[in-house]
This record gives sequence, C-alpha cells and structure tokens, in this order.
Amino acid sequence: MSATTAPLAAEAGDLSSAPARRALVQRAEAAGREAAALVERAAEAMRAELAGLDRDQRRRRLAAEQGRAHALAWYATTAAALQQAAAMARRLEEAGRFGETEALMLAVGAGEYAAQLLSAVPMSQTEFARPADIGIDPGAGGSEELVALAGDPDRRRHRLALAARLGEGARALDAVDLDDTLTLVRETFARFADAHQEDAHRWHLDDALIPLEVIAELAQMGVFGLTISEEHGGSGLGKAAMCVVSEELSRGYIGLGSLGTRAEIAAELIMTGGTPEQKAAWLPKIADGSVLPTAVFTEPNHGSDLAHLKTRAVREGDHYRIFGAKTWITHAARADLMTLLARTDPDEPGYRGLSMFLAPKPRGTDDNPFPADGMTGTEIRVLGYRGMKEYEIAFDGFRVPASGLLGGVEGQGFKQLMATFESARIQTAARALGVGAAALALGLRYAGERIQFGRPLIAFPRVAEKLALSAAELWMTRALTLHAAEEKDSGRRCDLEAGMAKLLAARVAWSAADNALQIHGGNGYALEYPISRVLVDARILNIFEGAAEIQADVIARRLLER
Repeated sequence: MSATTAPLAAEAGDLSSAPARRALVQRAEAAGREAAALVERAAEAMRAELAGLDRDQRRRRLAAEQGRAHALAWYATTAAALQQAAAMARRLEEAGRFGETEALMLAVGAGEYAAQLLSAVPMSQTEFARPADIGIDPGAGGSEELVALAGDPDRRRHRLALAARLGEGARALDAVDLDDTLTLVRETFARFADAHQEDAHRWHLDDALIPLEVIAELAQMGVFGLTISEEHGGSGLGKAAMCVVSEELSRGYIGLGSLGTRAEIAAELIMTGGTPEQKAAWLPKIADGSVLPTAVFTEPNHGSDLAHLKTRAVREGDHYRIFGAKTWITHAARADLMTLLARTDPDEPGYRGLSMFLAPKPRGTDDNPFPADGMTGTEIRVLGYRGMKEYEIAFDGFRVPASGLLGGVEGQGFKQLMATFESARIQTAARALGVGAAALALGLRYAGERIQFGRPLIAFPRVAEKLALSAAELWMTRALTLHAAEEKDSGRRCDLEAGMAKLLAARVAWSAADNALQIHGGNGYALEYPISRVLVDARILNIFEGAAEIQADVIARRLLER
C-alpha cells in the first residue's frame, strides 16, 4: 500500500467480512423497497387528482404542475437507482464477487441516495426535489431502513476508505456482473480507448474530425453493427453490449463513443420500420461501416417539439423533393445516409403528417462539405463534443428516391422515431457513464500526484469524499443503465427505464466532471489539461437525446399512466 493512500485505508474495516457485506446488501434491498413504496404513494395521489380528466385536461394539469411532476420523476429515478444497485450487489454476492470495494461503493452510493430521498434530491445545481414537493412525509412511517441507511455513522469512513481503494487503481466498471463475452468486449474496447486518449485531446483542441482511419478501425471491430442481426451483417449482441462499448469508448473520448450513435439510430429505424428491401439494402452497409448515417430531425425553432416541424417532402413521380431547414446535425458532411424527418401532409400540422426518409447523399470533403444539389450546410462551432462537427442544413428541392420512404407508407415518421428513443437514451446514458469515468480517473490521478501543504490532495478528506461519491454514483447509475438495456433486450417496453438512466447518468457525469476540475484547481481551467475537455463534453449530455426536462416529463407521464 502506498504512503498516499495508507491514512485513508486505515479508516476501512467494518465491510471486510462476508457477513457484514451480506447484511449491507439486505439493508440496501429493504431500503430500495421502501423508496419504491414512497414513490408509489406520491404517484397514486397524483393519479387520483387526474382521474376523470380527458387527455387535454390531463396535459394542461401536468403542465401547470410541472415542478411537482418533475420532482416525482427525480424521486422515482433515485429510488430505481437504489433498487438496481442493490439487485446488482445481490447478484455479485451470490456469484462470490462482492468484495470490499464493491461493498464500499454500495454503502456510499446507497447511503447518499437514501439521504437524498429523505431530504432533497438534486435535479440540477440549483433545483431540488423535496418530499413535500411530491406530497409525502418520510417520517410518517415506512421509511425505517432508509433512515438507517442514510444515518449510518460509518458513512464518512466508507467514503474515505473507498477513495483509498480507488487511489490504488481500482476501476469502478470492474465491479459489475458482466458475462464472459461482455467482459471480453469491455477489455477490447478499453484498450482501444486508452490508446487514443492523447489523440482525443489533440482532436478536441484542433477542433478536428476524427480521422477516417480510426473510424475504419472501429468498423472492423464491429462498432457499427453491434446490435444489427447477424442475418444483416451485424453481431446481434444486444443493448447491453452497446452500453459496454459506448461507455468504454466514451471514457477515452466522447467522440469515439458517439460515432456509433447515428448508426444505432438508423439501424433501429430500419430494423423496426423498414421494408425487407430497405433492410437488405442498408443494414449490411451500416454494419460494416461503409455507410455512415446521420440523424436529421431537429429544426431551428422546434428543438424537442417535433409535432410542429416545418420541413416538407413533396412527392414528384418516383421521388420526393425536400424543402426546409434542419439544425444540430452531427457528422453531417461525412455522412452517406440521412434519416430525415419531414412533413408529407401539409394539411396535418401534428405528428400524423410526418414521414421518415432514408435519404442517400454524397460524402463531403473539407473543401466541399455538401456536394449535392438542393442542399447547403453551415458548421456550428461548439464548446465540446467535437470530432464529428455539428451543422445546420438548408434543403431547397433536394431529391430523395420514393423508395427511401421508410416502411413505404407516409405518416408513420413520428411513430417510427419514437421506437428508437429507448435505445438512443440507453446509449446516451452509457456515453455519460464513460465521460464520468474519464473525469473520475483524471481527478484521482491529479489528487494522487499534486502535493499541497506537504500532502497529496487525496489525503484531504473533502477531496477524497468528492472522488468516492463520484465513483459510487457512477456504479449506481451503471446498474440502472444495464437494467434498462436488459429490459430492451428482453423485448419489453422500457421508455421509463431508459429515460431514468439517461436523466441520472447525465447529472452524474456533469457532477463528476465538475468535481474533478475543482480538484485540479486553476490547472483544470487550462486547455492543456484533459479535464477541461471532459467538462465541456459532459455538459452536452443533459441536453441531447432529450433534455433533462423532457426526460422528467416522459418519466412522470409513464408513472402516472400506471
């Protein structure tokens, strides 16, 4: 044991025995059940108030009480994370893999989330959901295990002990119950991410595109066909594999972890809504990386408000012509295929007038990014999330073959897009975990190397506690994310679980990055230090694939449907 971590490690002890760890799992499970009961009590009260209202009345009522609905969503998400962490701990314990490090992560994370449920759940840095906001009183009974877990006198000691173990090189991702195949996948992509960390910071500072040879290497490793069936040239590994790969690549650089996002969206659209001919034409090319897709949904004035999209698709014989403007199109210049949402029925202003298109386009170059008639584009300069670049695109008669209408039927675009949101949000949660893990690693390294007042920074309790809580929250959120992936792989509806995973993971990634930069002090604000990149990369996670407020809306509506 190093001199750096010895003083902190001396604080450990009460979770060193198997019976103590087993008892901790039991307490966490009991607290998870109490947390779920609290949330259900609050949801049932809101359901009773909405009973008898028609759809429009319910919508207006929820809009008027958005703060209460979002508080319920955050409470439910925190309770779900507590439950899934306890469930993962139980599986590890039964497999003989629930050691002291894993127990410390559960103790720190579950204790913190229990305390939040009893007092205040952070929705952002300045907004908190409190029990009164959702009409519950945790002190009224039925919260004994939550109170015990939150008030554990060893909470600070557990944080310090966990920081010591992390300082010796432990990786939080090691402590999950992956099977042999996923463990091998994780190790393979971890090596790739490690090999490109210095490249990633250079790409960020130069605001450069990820080199095509790197994309080709990832294609050979199967990144773009992970969840595509073997019948169509993919690996058919499922969403859990997608999570593991996305997290590991994002730990090296969010751009690497996001390269597969558009392929995932396009493949999901085609697999769930495409004709047999569309599946045969596009899925093998997406899987092998010879076709790079991009998602063309958002418009300048309509962000998440898809029902009011204005871009038009006008049928002319054997093709459509596209007119309108789109924005925030990632990797657009290099893309070979656009999944394009446009309005085919001008008389239908809502969702029913939208159709999805598989729109081929020529791949652009630095000198001519959009070499296609009827299409022009402008780059949007961004703080972070670089490597693929963002664009605004204007369409003025751009031609799309009629055979590119997804599914061959107009008016199905919104429904088809909704079918992809579960996967996209699970994948974004995994990307957030990778960014958070990168921040944690950078914070740990700096805290161990930087000497102040004769001691390394990690020897100071508040620094150690920041790192320990980041690690524990990542561990808890990873359990929630993998649970959502497993639900998706089982064929069950999981928009609730996917929304929860994305909501929590984005907040956790941002707090981990913010804490790690704080540990760096002034150096963290310097561009030469990678934590400056990780911070701005983390900030986007609360916005894309549905902003945090949209996620809270989705979660609240689903809870109140039950």
